[in-house]
Amino acid sequence: MENLKRLLLVEDSENDVELILDALTEINIQTVDVVRNGLEALDFLLCRGKYEGRNNSNPVVVFLDIKMPKITGLELLRRMKGDDNYKTIPVVMFTSSKEESDIVKSYSLGANAYIVKPVDIENFTKTIKGLAQFWIEMNEPPPVLKTQNVE
Repeated sequence: MENLKRLLLVEDSENDVELILDALTEINIQTVDVVRNGLEALDFLLCRGKYEGRNNSNPVVVFLDIKMPKITGLELLRRMKGDDNYKTIPVVMFTSSKEESDIVKSYSLGANAYIVKPVDIENFTKTIKGLAQFWIEMNEPPPVLKTQNVE
């Protein structure tokens, strides 16, 4: 596995972040950046604000919750997929929403997968491990693109 393959986790639930990071550590995936809302994710992608000095390489996959403060996951997805610099980054919607409208909207905006968070910890962990192994270890990411503007 290449060291530069990074996962961006956009999740506002502290409990879910902890569970996800624990599961990823169990399978030796430690290159994870965590942001708590869509606005912070934009700052991360655009290397602005507290992320101004970070390495501006794009993540190879984004795990994105839908229901978040400031900018929702659907709005972040719309902005990412509407920008040539980010539209090829795979986005996995990882959410508790089973609403048909959220599923349809996610796919219509360009989501690569829509996963409803399992409620029991064992299945939650198993799901995260499987998703990460596929997107980080098996999937061939698009060529690295220079970061520009998502807005």
